[in-house]
Formats: sequence, C-alpha cells, structure tokens
Amino acid sequence: TNAEADGDLLDTVATPDEAGRKLLAQAAEAMRLSARGYHRVLRVARTIADLAGAEGVGRVHVAEALSYRRRAAVN
Repeated sequence: TNAEADGDLLDTVATPDEAGRKLLAQAAEAMRLSARGYHRVLRVARTIADLAGAEGVGRVHVAEALSYRRRAAVN
C-alpha cells in the first residue's frame, strides 16, 4: 500500500510528471519540506491519483496533496 511504501519505492511508483516535479520542487523549497515531508506529499499525491483512476501522478495530484499540507500547517 502507499502507506507502507518506503522512500525508494515512492520515488519509483509516485514520481510525478514534469509539471508535478516542478511544483513539488518549488513547494519543497518554499515550505522548507524535510525529506519526510517531501515523501509524505508524494505518498498523498499517489493516493489521490489512485482514487482518480490515473496511471501516473500529475501536477493536479501534487497540488491537491500540497493543499492538504498547507491546511494542516495552519491548524
């Protein structure tokens, strides 16, 4: 499952498309994400893509995962 995937496996199965990678890189810098935080975003993005029936992780999935991250940081 996505919850049980380690960082290396996530990098393989949850790698976003080019637009998603750019967004995640920008967000990681702006939000000062640790490696753990980065992988959490990837894990959530992969789950969102799975629920949407998408084969790969796209920018829209990364953006939604990041929106939950920001909301959690505010609360």
